[in-house]
Parts: sequence; C-alpha cells; structure tokens
Amino acid sequence: MNCIIIDDDKLSRKLIEEFVHRTEELNLIDSFPSAVDAINALRKEEVHLIFLDIEMPEMSGMEFLKSLNYQPQVIIISSKEKYALEAFEYDVTDYILKPVSYARYFKAVDKAISRYNDKLRRKAKNLDETENKDEIFIKKNSSLVRLKYDDIIWVEALENYVIVNSYDEKFTIHFTMKSIENKLPLSKFKRVHRSYIVNVNRITSIEDNSVIVEVNDGSKVIPIGKSYKEKLMKDLNLMVK
Repeated sequence: MNCIIIDDDKLSRKLIEEFVHRTEELNLIDSFPSAVDAINALRKEEVHLIFLDIEMPEMSGMEFLKSLNYQPQVIIISSKEKYALEAFEYDVTDYILKPVSYARYFKAVDKAISRYNDKLRRKAKNLDETENKDEIFIKKNSSLVRLKYDDIIWVEALENYVIVNSYDEKFTIHFTMKSIENKLPLSKFKRVHRSYIVNVNRITSIEDNSVIVEVNDGSKVIPIGKSYKEKLMKDLNLMVK
C-alpha cells in the first residue's frame, strides 16, 4: 500500500515514518509538514493510505479531507479527541491520539491493510465476472436490449444522461459516467475525457489531443482530456520511439 504522512509536528512525523519503514505492507511515498504540500503529491501518485494530523496551519486536516476528489483510507493522528466524531463522518479507518505507541499504530494499520485487501478481492471478482461476458443489457423504453461490447463505439456524457453509441443506434440512459465505466470491461474500454469513454478496438488513430474512432459513415473525433492522456498512452500497446 502506498502511503503518505501529513503532520506539522516534526517529531510525530518522524515517529510515524519509523513505524511505516518497519511495516512491510506499506510503501512510504513521502512525508509532509502541511496538507498544502501533500495535495501536489496526490496528483502525481496513487496513494492508498494517509496518516493525517488535524490541527495544522494553512489547511487543517478536516479541510484537506473535504478537498479530496477521491477517498483513500485515512488514519487520523491527533492530540485532540474533539475531532473524532466529525472525522468518522468521512469514514476514516481509525483515529489515534498522540503520543502514538507502536501497538496502537499497528492495530490501525492492520485494519487498513485488511480493508485494502478486501477491496482488491472484490475488484478482482467483479473484473473476472465482467471480463467473462461479451455483452451488456441496456434499457430502451420498456424493454431491455442486448448489446455486444464490440458493437459499442463510444459513450458520451450529456447533462444527467449518458449516450451509448453503437454502429446501428444510440441509447440514452440515466447513468453516471462513473457507473457506466464500472460496468464496461477495462480491457476493451478506456476513459479518455470526463465526458467520453471509447472502445479501444475502434480507435483508428491518435492525433495530438484527440482519438479518431471508426463509425459507419466515416470517423468520429473525440477529445482526450489532459488528465486522462498519460494513462491512456500507458494502457495502449504503443510502438513509438
């Protein structure tokens, strides 16, 4: 599990660093004296666990939690009990009071590791179930239509709907992009933009910040979002120099 430490108390920070280095299951990405410094790291690295202090200058631990676009596991390490109730509203994994003993640290980390492994098992199970199928059912009016994955060219978000575009027709459904992304197999479909998912087998070329997909009457140009481009390039089987 990749982890980071955020604590303006240098001694406390160094102690948790030492504990983490003694824990084989944890990989310390970095240690930060402020939440502001840590935000940039979260944009660059996949972090599974955060050891977080509450009372810090510039941005408090609670403000930091509210700013997150996704929710890694969080173990609060604080000298004050009064924030515990609010912290657990964010589904934090544990709340430890300073000074921190190794036994108390280990109990919290063991809980985090168990949660992480459970999540991996659930994800693997769902992925296996999805990959073994080659079709999805989509609601059209009052009936369900069987649609093969290979027939889906791209999915587009439109306000409160998503449009599933196939060779023969379009299906407008009440779904979020995140939900439809989870329904489609990762090996066949890639999120290339906050508003677009494409079937990688239908990509004919990639030009600058766009992917070109084949359609019945020619081609469709789909933008690549800046935050999605790097992952797309890593996932595709590229032969470039």
